[in-house]
Amino acid sequence: MAGTDLKPNTKFALQFMKLITVLSLLPFSLNKYFYAMSITKPSLPKGTRDFSPQEMVKRNHIFDTIKTVFKKYGYAEIQTPSMENLQTLTGKYGDEGDKLIFKILNSGDFLSNVDTELLAARNSQHITSKISEKALRYDLTVPFARYVVMHQSEISFPFKRFQVQPVWRADRPQKGRYREFYQCDADVVGSTSLLNEAEFILIYHEALTNLGLTNFNIKINNRKILSGIAEIIGKPELIIDMTVAIDKLDKIGFEGVTKELLARGFTNDDIDKLKPVISLQGSNVEKLESLKTVLASSITGLKGIEELEKVFDYVTKLTTDNSGLKTVIELDITLARGLNYYTGCIFEVKTNEVAMGSIGGGGRYDDLTGMFGLKDLTGVGISFGADRIYDVLEELNLFPATAAQGTKVLISNFDEAAELYALPILQDLRNASISAELYPSAAKLKKQMSYAHDKNIPFVILIGGDEMESGLLTLKDMQSGAQEKLAIATIIKQLS
Repeated sequence: MAGTDLKPNTKFALQFMKLITVLSLLPFSLNKYFYAMSITKPSLPKGTRDFSPQEMVKRNHIFDTIKTVFKKYGYAEIQTPSMENLQTLTGKYGDEGDKLIFKILNSGDFLSNVDTELLAARNSQHITSKISEKALRYDLTVPFARYVVMHQSEISFPFKRFQVQPVWRADRPQKGRYREFYQCDADVVGSTSLLNEAEFILIYHEALTNLGLTNFNIKINNRKILSGIAEIIGKPELIIDMTVAIDKLDKIGFEGVTKELLARGFTNDDIDKLKPVISLQGSNVEKLESLKTVLASSITGLKGIEELEKVFDYVTKLTTDNSGLKTVIELDITLARGLNYYTGCIFEVKTNEVAMGSIGGGGRYDDLTGMFGLKDLTGVGISFGADRIYDVLEELNLFPATAAQGTKVLISNFDEAAELYALPILQDLRNASISAELYPSAAKLKKQMSYAHDKNIPFVILIGGDEMESGLLTLKDMQSGAQEKLAIATIIKQLS
Protein backbone atom coordinates (compact mmCIF):
# COMPACT_ATOMS: atom_id res chain seq x y z
CA MET A 1 0.00 0.00 0.00
CA ALA A 2 3.02 2.23 0.41
CA GLY A 3 3.07 5.16 -1.96
CA THR A 4 -0.60 4.78 -2.82
CA ASP A 5 -3.67 6.73 -1.63
CA LEU A 6 -5.80 5.20 1.11
CA LYS A 7 -9.28 4.15 0.15
CA PRO A 8 -12.06 6.46 1.33
CA ASN A 9 -13.34 3.91 3.87
CA THR A 10 -9.86 3.48 5.32
CA LYS A 11 -9.44 7.29 5.61
CA PHE A 12 -12.76 7.53 7.40
CA ALA A 13 -11.81 4.71 9.77
CA LEU A 14 -8.53 6.43 10.73
CA GLN A 15 -10.24 9.80 11.27
CA PHE A 16 -12.92 8.10 13.38
CA MET A 17 -10.26 6.43 15.52
CA LYS A 18 -8.53 9.79 16.07
CA LEU A 19 -11.86 11.31 17.09
CA ILE A 20 -12.50 8.50 19.56
CA THR A 21 -9.03 9.00 21.02
CA VAL A 22 -9.61 12.75 21.46
CA LEU A 23 -13.05 12.21 22.97
CA SER A 24 -11.66 9.67 25.40
CA LEU A 25 -9.45 12.40 26.80
CA LEU A 26 -12.19 15.03 26.97
CA PRO A 27 -14.15 14.03 30.09
CA PHE A 28 -11.25 14.82 32.40
CA SER A 29 -10.58 18.15 30.72
CA LEU A 30 -14.27 19.04 30.50
CA ASN A 31 -14.85 18.06 34.10
CA LYS A 32 -12.04 20.36 35.17
CA TYR A 33 -13.45 23.12 32.97
CA PHE A 34 -17.04 22.84 34.17
CA TYR A 35 -15.92 22.44 37.79
CA ALA A 36 -13.89 25.64 37.50
CA MET A 37 -16.85 27.40 35.87
CA SER A 38 -19.21 26.26 38.65
CA ILE A 39 -17.06 27.66 41.46
CA THR A 40 -18.29 31.04 42.66
CA LYS A 41 -15.50 33.36 43.66
CA PRO A 42 -16.10 34.21 47.33
CA SER A 43 -16.93 37.84 48.04
CA LEU A 44 -18.64 40.06 50.61
CA PRO A 45 -21.62 42.35 50.08
CA LYS A 46 -20.43 45.92 49.62
CA GLY A 47 -20.24 47.85 52.85
CA THR A 48 -19.57 44.79 55.03
CA ARG A 49 -16.36 43.32 56.47
CA ASP A 50 -14.85 40.21 58.00
CA PHE A 51 -12.97 40.60 61.28
CA SER A 52 -9.91 38.54 62.11
CA PRO A 53 -9.15 37.32 65.65
CA GLN A 54 -6.68 40.21 66.05
CA GLU A 55 -9.30 42.72 64.90
CA MET A 56 -11.92 41.25 67.21
CA VAL A 57 -9.63 41.75 70.21
CA LYS A 58 -9.34 45.42 69.25
CA ARG A 59 -13.08 45.79 68.64
CA ASN A 60 -13.84 44.22 72.00
CA HIS A 61 -11.41 46.70 73.58
CA ILE A 62 -13.64 49.49 72.22
CA PHE A 63 -16.88 47.80 73.30
CA ASP A 64 -15.58 46.98 76.78
CA THR A 65 -14.26 50.52 77.31
CA ILE A 66 -17.58 52.09 76.34
CA LYS A 67 -19.64 49.54 78.30
CA THR A 68 -17.57 50.21 81.42
CA VAL A 69 -18.42 53.93 81.24
CA PHE A 70 -22.10 53.22 80.56
CA LYS A 71 -22.30 50.99 83.64
CA LYS A 72 -20.46 53.60 85.71
CA TYR A 73 -23.33 56.04 84.99
CA GLY A 74 -26.04 53.53 85.92
CA TYR A 75 -27.04 52.08 82.53
CA ALA A 76 -28.04 48.39 82.19
CA GLU A 77 -27.67 46.29 79.02
CA ILE A 78 -30.49 44.91 76.85
CA GLN A 79 -30.62 43.36 73.34
CA THR A 80 -33.31 43.39 70.64
CA PRO A 81 -33.70 41.24 67.48
CA SER A 82 -31.75 42.04 64.30
CA MET A 83 -35.03 42.30 62.40
CA GLU A 84 -38.15 44.27 63.21
CA ASN A 85 -41.55 44.46 61.58
CA LEU A 86 -41.24 46.87 58.65
CA GLN A 87 -44.08 49.03 59.97
CA THR A 88 -42.16 49.46 63.24
CA LEU A 89 -39.30 51.16 61.39
CA THR A 90 -40.91 53.10 58.53
CA GLY A 91 -41.92 56.70 59.11
CA LYS A 92 -39.42 57.22 61.95
CA TYR A 93 -36.34 58.41 60.04
CA GLY A 94 -37.76 60.77 57.43
CA ASP A 95 -38.13 60.09 53.70
CA GLU A 96 -34.38 59.78 53.14
CA GLY A 97 -33.90 57.46 56.09
CA ASP A 98 -36.79 55.21 55.02
CA LYS A 99 -35.09 54.68 51.67
CA LEU A 100 -32.04 53.26 53.44
CA ILE A 101 -33.90 50.54 55.36
CA PHE A 102 -32.95 47.02 54.25
CA LYS A 103 -36.23 45.18 53.60
CA ILE A 104 -36.51 41.40 53.95
CA LEU A 105 -38.56 39.54 51.34
CA ASN A 106 -41.39 37.39 52.67
CA SER A 107 -40.64 33.68 52.56
CA GLY A 108 -42.27 31.41 50.00
CA ASP A 109 -43.90 32.65 46.80
CA PHE A 110 -43.95 36.30 47.86
CA LEU A 111 -45.34 37.56 44.52
CA SER A 112 -48.35 35.24 44.36
CA ASN A 113 -50.67 37.54 46.31
CA VAL A 114 -49.62 40.78 44.64
CA ASP A 115 -52.21 42.41 42.40
CA THR A 116 -51.22 42.11 38.73
CA GLU A 117 -51.90 45.81 38.17
CA LEU A 118 -49.40 46.69 40.88
CA LEU A 119 -46.84 44.41 39.25
CA ALA A 120 -47.50 45.94 35.85
CA ALA A 121 -47.02 49.46 37.25
CA ARG A 122 -43.45 48.49 38.25
CA ASN A 123 -43.52 50.87 41.25
CA SER A 124 -41.26 49.36 43.92
CA GLN A 125 -42.52 51.70 46.67
CA HIS A 126 -46.12 50.57 46.21
CA ILE A 127 -45.24 46.90 46.02
CA THR A 128 -42.78 46.76 48.94
CA SER A 129 -45.42 46.44 51.66
CA LYS A 130 -46.98 43.52 49.76
CA ILE A 131 -43.80 41.45 49.52
CA SER A 132 -41.93 42.50 52.66
CA GLU A 133 -43.21 42.49 56.23
CA LYS A 134 -39.85 42.64 58.05
CA ALA A 135 -36.65 44.67 57.83
CA LEU A 136 -33.19 44.83 59.36
CA ARG A 137 -33.05 47.47 62.09
CA TYR A 138 -31.82 50.88 60.93
CA ASP A 139 -30.75 52.00 64.40
CA LEU A 140 -31.15 50.95 68.02
CA THR A 141 -33.38 53.82 69.19
CA VAL A 142 -36.65 52.91 67.48
CA PRO A 143 -36.36 49.22 68.49
CA PHE A 144 -35.66 50.47 72.02
CA ALA A 145 -38.87 52.56 71.96
CA ARG A 146 -40.76 49.45 70.81
CA TYR A 147 -39.11 47.46 73.63
CA VAL A 148 -40.17 50.02 76.24
CA VAL A 149 -43.80 49.92 75.12
CA MET A 150 -43.93 46.12 75.06
CA HIS A 151 -42.21 45.76 78.47
CA GLN A 152 -43.58 48.85 80.25
CA SER A 153 -45.15 46.78 83.05
CA GLU A 154 -41.72 45.29 83.87
CA ILE A 155 -39.76 48.56 83.75
CA SER A 156 -39.03 51.03 86.56
CA PHE A 157 -38.91 54.59 85.23
CA PRO A 158 -36.70 56.43 84.57
CA PHE A 159 -35.28 53.50 82.62
CA LYS A 160 -31.58 53.70 81.70
CA ARG A 161 -30.37 51.14 79.18
CA PHE A 162 -27.41 50.59 76.90
CA GLN A 163 -27.18 48.39 73.83
CA VAL A 164 -24.21 47.29 71.69
CA GLN A 165 -25.43 45.60 68.50
CA PRO A 166 -25.13 45.86 64.69
CA VAL A 167 -27.45 47.96 62.51
CA TRP A 168 -27.90 48.04 58.74
CA ARG A 169 -28.34 50.89 56.27
CA ALA A 170 -28.48 50.77 52.46
CA ASP A 171 -26.05 53.66 52.21
CA ARG A 172 -23.36 54.16 49.56
CA PRO A 173 -20.23 52.56 51.05
CA GLN A 174 -17.20 54.83 51.46
CA LYS A 175 -14.43 55.46 53.97
CA GLY A 176 -15.92 55.38 57.44
CA ARG A 177 -19.40 54.52 56.13
CA TYR A 178 -20.58 50.93 56.07
CA ARG A 179 -23.83 49.12 55.37
CA GLU A 180 -23.41 46.92 58.42
CA PHE A 181 -21.95 48.54 61.50
CA TYR A 182 -22.18 48.46 65.26
CA GLN A 183 -23.76 51.13 67.42
CA CYS A 184 -23.15 51.54 71.13
CA ASP A 185 -26.27 53.29 72.44
CA ALA A 186 -27.30 54.60 75.83
CA ASP A 187 -30.80 56.01 76.45
CA VAL A 188 -32.86 57.10 79.41
CA VAL A 189 -36.66 57.32 79.13
CA GLY A 190 -39.15 58.69 81.62
CA SER A 191 -37.10 61.71 82.74
CA THR A 192 -37.29 65.34 81.58
CA SER A 193 -34.21 66.35 83.57
CA LEU A 194 -31.48 68.04 81.55
CA LEU A 195 -28.99 66.42 83.91
CA ASN A 196 -29.24 63.44 81.55
CA GLU A 197 -27.98 65.55 78.63
CA ALA A 198 -25.12 66.88 80.74
CA GLU A 199 -24.12 63.36 81.81
CA PHE A 200 -24.12 62.20 78.20
CA ILE A 201 -21.52 64.86 77.46
CA LEU A 202 -19.45 63.49 80.35
CA ILE A 203 -19.91 59.93 79.05
CA TYR A 204 -18.67 60.92 75.59
CA HIS A 205 -15.66 62.70 77.03
CA GLU A 206 -14.69 59.94 79.46
CA ALA A 207 -15.12 57.03 77.03
CA LEU A 208 -13.23 58.69 74.16
CA THR A 209 -10.46 59.87 76.49
CA ASN A 210 -10.14 56.33 77.88
CA LEU A 211 -9.76 55.10 74.30
CA GLY A 212 -6.83 57.46 73.82
CA LEU A 213 -8.42 60.25 71.77
CA THR A 214 -7.32 63.75 72.75
CA ASN A 215 -8.51 66.08 69.99
CA PHE A 216 -12.26 65.87 69.43
CA ASN A 217 -15.33 68.09 69.67
CA ILE A 218 -18.66 67.31 71.31
CA LYS A 219 -21.08 69.45 69.32
CA ILE A 220 -24.44 70.38 70.80
CA ASN A 221 -27.49 72.23 69.56
CA ASN A 222 -31.22 72.25 70.28
CA ARG A 223 -33.98 71.48 67.79
CA LYS A 224 -36.15 74.14 69.48
CA ILE A 225 -33.59 76.73 68.38
CA LEU A 226 -33.85 75.44 64.81
CA SER A 227 -37.66 75.62 65.07
CA GLY A 228 -37.30 79.21 66.29
CA ILE A 229 -35.12 80.04 63.28
CA ALA A 230 -37.76 78.55 60.95
CA GLU A 231 -40.38 80.72 62.69
CA ILE A 232 -38.52 84.02 62.36
CA ILE A 233 -37.92 83.52 58.64
CA GLY A 234 -41.63 82.74 58.23
CA LYS A 235 -41.36 79.06 57.29
CA PRO A 236 -42.31 77.06 60.43
CA GLU A 237 -44.01 74.43 58.29
CA LEU A 238 -40.70 73.71 56.54
CA ILE A 239 -38.69 73.00 59.71
CA ILE A 240 -37.86 69.43 58.60
CA ASP A 241 -36.78 70.60 55.13
CA MET A 242 -34.59 73.28 56.70
CA THR A 243 -32.90 70.95 59.19
CA VAL A 244 -32.24 68.25 56.57
CA ALA A 245 -30.57 70.85 54.34
CA ILE A 246 -28.41 72.70 56.88
CA ASP A 247 -27.33 69.40 58.45
CA LYS A 248 -25.32 68.89 55.23
CA LEU A 249 -23.45 72.20 55.54
CA ASP A 250 -20.07 70.62 56.34
CA LYS A 251 -20.46 68.21 53.40
CA ILE A 252 -21.79 70.41 50.58
CA GLY A 253 -21.00 73.94 51.79
CA PHE A 254 -23.34 76.93 52.00
CA GLU A 255 -23.76 77.05 48.22
CA GLY A 256 -24.98 73.46 48.20
CA VAL A 257 -27.27 74.11 51.15
CA THR A 258 -28.67 77.17 49.34
CA LYS A 259 -29.54 75.10 46.27
CA GLU A 260 -31.23 72.47 48.41
CA LEU A 261 -33.21 75.07 50.39
CA LEU A 262 -34.41 76.72 47.18
CA ALA A 263 -35.50 73.31 45.88
CA ARG A 264 -37.38 72.69 49.14
CA GLY A 265 -39.50 75.86 48.93
CA PHE A 266 -37.35 78.57 50.54
CA THR A 267 -36.71 81.94 48.89
CA ASN A 268 -33.53 83.94 48.51
CA ASP A 269 -34.85 86.36 51.16
CA ASP A 270 -35.30 83.43 53.55
CA ILE A 271 -31.73 82.32 52.89
CA ASP A 272 -30.41 85.88 53.44
CA LYS A 273 -32.04 85.82 56.91
CA LEU A 274 -30.74 82.32 57.62
CA LYS A 275 -27.11 82.84 56.63
CA PRO A 276 -25.96 85.11 59.51
CA VAL A 277 -27.67 82.85 62.06
CA ILE A 278 -25.98 79.63 60.99
CA SER A 279 -22.67 81.49 60.57
CA LEU A 280 -22.47 82.65 64.21
CA GLN A 281 -18.93 82.86 65.60
CA GLY A 282 -17.48 83.19 69.09
CA SER A 283 -17.62 81.26 72.35
CA ASN A 284 -20.63 79.23 73.40
CA VAL A 285 -21.76 82.04 75.71
CA GLU A 286 -21.37 84.65 72.94
CA LYS A 287 -23.36 82.51 70.49
CA LEU A 288 -26.18 82.09 73.01
CA GLU A 289 -26.30 85.83 73.67
CA SER A 290 -26.51 86.53 69.94
CA LEU A 291 -29.27 83.97 69.55
CA LYS A 292 -31.28 85.60 72.34
CA THR A 293 -31.43 88.75 70.23
CA VAL A 294 -32.15 86.96 66.96
CA LEU A 295 -34.85 84.72 68.45
CA ALA A 296 -36.40 87.32 70.79
CA SER A 297 -39.80 86.90 69.10
CA SER A 298 -39.79 83.10 69.20
CA ILE A 299 -40.92 81.46 72.46
CA THR A 300 -39.83 78.07 71.14
CA GLY A 301 -36.38 79.37 70.19
CA LEU A 302 -35.86 81.01 73.59
CA LYS A 303 -36.86 77.76 75.29
CA GLY A 304 -34.12 75.97 73.36
CA ILE A 305 -31.56 78.56 74.49
CA GLU A 306 -32.70 78.15 78.10
CA GLU A 307 -32.25 74.36 77.88
CA LEU A 308 -28.73 74.68 76.49
CA GLU A 309 -27.76 77.11 79.24
CA LYS A 310 -29.02 74.62 81.83
CA VAL A 311 -26.98 71.80 80.27
CA PHE A 312 -23.82 73.94 80.24
CA ASP A 313 -24.46 74.85 83.89
CA TYR A 314 -24.75 71.17 84.88
CA VAL A 315 -21.54 70.34 83.02
CA THR A 316 -19.72 73.15 84.84
CA LYS A 317 -20.87 71.86 88.22
CA LEU A 318 -20.01 68.23 87.36
CA THR A 319 -16.46 68.78 86.13
CA THR A 320 -13.18 70.08 87.45
CA ASP A 321 -11.25 72.87 85.78
CA ASN A 322 -8.42 70.56 84.71
CA SER A 323 -10.67 67.90 83.12
CA GLY A 324 -10.36 69.47 79.66
CA LEU A 325 -14.06 68.83 79.05
CA LYS A 326 -15.18 72.43 78.75
CA THR A 327 -12.80 73.07 75.86
CA VAL A 328 -14.25 70.29 73.68
CA ILE A 329 -17.94 71.29 73.95
CA GLU A 330 -19.03 73.38 70.96
CA LEU A 331 -22.41 74.99 70.34
CA ASP A 332 -22.99 74.44 66.61
CA ILE A 333 -26.12 76.09 65.21
CA THR A 334 -25.75 74.15 61.94
CA LEU A 335 -26.01 70.84 63.76
CA ALA A 336 -29.48 69.53 62.92
CA ARG A 337 -29.36 65.70 63.06
CA GLY A 338 -31.52 64.57 60.16
CA LEU A 339 -33.76 62.23 62.14
CA ASN A 340 -37.31 63.54 62.57
CA TYR A 341 -37.87 62.29 66.10
CA TYR A 342 -35.43 64.69 67.84
CA THR A 343 -37.19 67.52 69.70
CA GLY A 344 -34.66 69.04 72.13
CA CYS A 345 -30.90 68.94 72.67
CA ILE A 346 -28.95 67.14 69.97
CA PHE A 347 -25.33 65.93 69.96
CA GLU A 348 -22.64 65.02 67.49
CA VAL A 349 -19.01 64.07 68.12
CA LYS A 350 -16.18 64.53 65.63
CA THR A 351 -12.49 63.83 65.87
CA ASN A 352 -10.06 66.44 64.56
CA GLU A 353 -7.15 63.98 64.24
CA VAL A 354 -8.46 61.96 61.28
CA ALA A 355 -10.59 62.90 58.26
CA MET A 356 -13.76 61.12 59.33
CA GLY A 357 -17.47 61.76 59.70
CA SER A 358 -19.11 61.88 63.10
CA ILE A 359 -18.13 59.17 65.59
CA GLY A 360 -21.15 59.71 67.80
CA GLY A 361 -24.49 61.45 67.98
CA GLY A 362 -27.90 61.56 69.62
CA GLY A 363 -30.48 63.78 71.23
CA ARG A 364 -33.78 64.30 73.06
CA TYR A 365 -37.03 62.82 71.71
CA ASP A 366 -40.20 63.81 73.54
CA ASP A 367 -42.74 61.27 72.34
CA LEU A 368 -41.09 58.52 70.32
CA THR A 369 -42.96 55.80 72.22
CA GLY A 370 -46.21 57.58 71.34
CA MET A 371 -45.93 56.03 67.90
CA PHE A 372 -46.40 52.66 69.61
CA GLY A 373 -49.24 53.70 71.90
CA LEU A 374 -47.38 54.93 75.01
CA LYS A 375 -47.89 58.71 75.07
CA ASP A 376 -45.90 61.49 76.72
CA LEU A 377 -42.83 59.45 77.64
CA THR A 378 -39.79 61.61 76.97
CA GLY A 379 -36.38 60.19 76.33
CA VAL A 380 -32.82 61.15 75.43
CA GLY A 381 -29.98 59.05 74.11
CA ILE A 382 -26.59 58.95 72.45
CA SER A 383 -24.70 56.54 70.22
CA PHE A 384 -21.03 55.76 69.63
CA GLY A 385 -20.05 54.75 66.07
CA ALA A 386 -17.81 51.82 67.00
CA ASP A 387 -16.68 51.06 63.44
CA ARG A 388 -15.53 54.61 62.80
CA ILE A 389 -13.87 54.76 66.21
CA TYR A 390 -12.01 51.56 65.29
CA ASP A 391 -10.74 53.14 62.06
CA VAL A 392 -9.65 56.27 63.94
CA LEU A 393 -7.76 54.31 66.63
CA GLU A 394 -6.14 52.12 63.99
CA GLU A 395 -4.98 55.09 61.93
CA LEU A 396 -3.60 56.85 65.02
CA ASN A 397 -2.05 53.62 66.38
CA LEU A 398 -3.89 54.08 69.68
CA PHE A 399 -4.76 50.48 70.45
CA PRO A 400 -2.78 49.34 73.52
CA ALA A 401 -0.44 46.37 73.08
CA THR A 402 -2.72 44.29 75.29
CA ALA A 403 -5.58 44.88 72.85
CA ALA A 404 -3.71 42.93 70.18
CA GLN A 405 -2.78 40.05 72.46
CA GLY A 406 -4.65 36.77 72.53
CA THR A 407 -2.75 33.74 73.80
CA LYS A 408 -0.06 34.77 76.29
CA VAL A 409 2.04 31.59 76.36
CA LEU A 410 2.49 28.57 74.10
CA ILE A 411 3.79 25.23 75.46
CA SER A 412 5.91 23.27 73.01
CA ASN A 413 5.13 19.70 71.99
CA PHE A 414 8.05 17.56 70.79
CA ASP A 415 6.78 14.01 71.47
CA GLU A 416 4.18 12.01 73.37
CA ALA A 417 6.13 12.07 76.64
CA ALA A 418 6.49 15.86 76.51
CA GLU A 419 2.79 16.25 75.71
CA LEU A 420 1.74 14.17 78.71
CA TYR A 421 4.14 16.11 80.93
CA ALA A 422 2.74 19.43 79.65
CA LEU A 423 -0.98 18.74 80.21
CA PRO A 424 -1.11 19.49 83.98
CA ILE A 425 1.16 22.53 83.41
CA LEU A 426 -1.31 23.81 80.79
CA GLN A 427 -4.14 23.51 83.29
CA ASP A 428 -2.11 25.23 86.04
CA LEU A 429 -1.59 28.22 83.72
CA ARG A 430 -5.27 28.43 82.83
CA ASN A 431 -6.32 28.06 86.47
CA ALA A 432 -4.17 31.14 87.11
CA SER A 433 -6.17 33.01 84.40
CA ILE A 434 -3.23 32.99 81.99
CA SER A 435 -4.26 32.44 78.37
CA ALA A 436 -2.27 29.36 77.33
CA GLU A 437 -2.06 26.83 74.50
CA LEU A 438 -0.29 23.49 74.05
CA TYR A 439 0.87 22.96 70.47
CA PRO A 440 -1.63 20.28 69.42
CA SER A 441 0.76 17.69 67.95
CA ALA A 442 4.45 16.85 68.00
CA ALA A 443 6.40 19.03 65.56
CA LYS A 444 9.83 20.51 64.93
CA LEU A 445 10.84 23.57 66.96
CA LYS A 446 10.94 25.86 63.91
CA LYS A 447 7.31 25.10 63.05
CA GLN A 448 6.16 25.77 66.61
CA MET A 449 8.12 29.03 66.82
CA SER A 450 6.57 30.18 63.53
CA TYR A 451 3.12 29.43 64.95
CA ALA A 452 3.87 31.52 68.06
CA HIS A 453 5.24 34.36 65.93
CA ASP A 454 2.25 34.38 63.55
CA LYS A 455 -0.20 34.49 66.47
CA ASN A 456 1.81 37.19 68.25
CA ILE A 457 2.21 34.96 71.34
CA PRO A 458 4.75 36.73 73.58
CA PHE A 459 6.07 33.69 75.52
CA VAL A 460 6.87 30.05 74.77
CA ILE A 461 7.55 27.30 77.33
CA LEU A 462 9.95 24.71 75.93
CA ILE A 463 9.73 21.20 77.42
CA GLY A 464 12.37 18.63 76.44
CA GLY A 465 14.12 15.78 78.20
CA ASP A 466 16.23 18.09 80.43
CA GLU A 467 13.16 20.06 81.52
CA MET A 468 11.18 16.93 82.39
CA GLU A 469 14.11 15.56 84.37
CA SER A 470 14.93 18.74 86.31
CA GLY A 471 11.39 20.18 86.64
CA LEU A 472 12.71 23.55 85.46
CA LEU A 473 11.01 24.72 82.28
CA THR A 474 12.60 26.93 79.63
CA LEU A 475 10.65 30.20 79.27
CA LYS A 476 11.43 32.04 76.02
CA ASP A 477 10.57 35.71 75.51
CA MET A 478 9.60 35.92 71.83
CA GLN A 479 10.36 39.63 71.55
CA SER A 480 13.83 39.72 73.12
CA GLY A 481 14.77 36.10 72.46
CA ALA A 482 15.92 35.73 76.08
CA GLN A 483 15.49 32.33 77.72
CA GLU A 484 15.60 31.24 81.37
CA LYS A 485 14.86 28.04 83.27
CA LEU A 486 12.18 28.44 85.91
CA ALA A 487 9.80 26.40 88.01
CA ILE A 488 6.17 26.52 86.87
CA ALA A 489 5.19 28.45 90.03
CA THR A 490 7.72 31.16 89.15
CA ILE A 491 6.50 31.28 85.56
CA ILE A 492 2.91 31.69 86.69
CA LYS A 493 3.92 34.51 89.02
CA GLN A 494 5.92 36.21 86.27
CA LEU A 495 3.14 35.99 83.64
CA SER A 496 0.23 36.91 85.95
